[in-house]
Amino acid sequence: QLQLVESGGGLVQPGGSLRLSCAASGSIACFDTMGWYRQAPGKQRELVASITKFGVTNYADSVKGRFAISRDNAVNALYLEMNSLKPEDTAVYYCWIRASGVVSWSLGTQVTVSS
Repeated sequence: QLQLVESGGGLVQPGGSLRLSCAASGSIACFDTMGWYRQAPGKQRELVASITKFGVTNYADSVKGRFAISRDNAVNALYLEMNSLKPEDTAVYYCWIRASGVVSWSLGTQVTVSS
């Protein structure tokens, strides 16, 4: 199981941008699917975005056109670029990767969108 360490979370004003990074402890070259979930207080965990080994991406309707998922196999990292952030984007964000039938999760990073 890979260890995933997140960075980039924090406080940002509405309309601002933020990029989350997820660094893996090992190679992600053979990943199946990678992505991001988020969970806000009192709400169910929500799938925000995912990307397959074939490069096919999927986004929640609430973030389409604003968020972009990407990965860099050279540095074993996954990214989530968030633009035009809204207060409702406030949540703890978790990155995950499915590789060889094993799912790895990060501990989460807080994103707060507020003025």
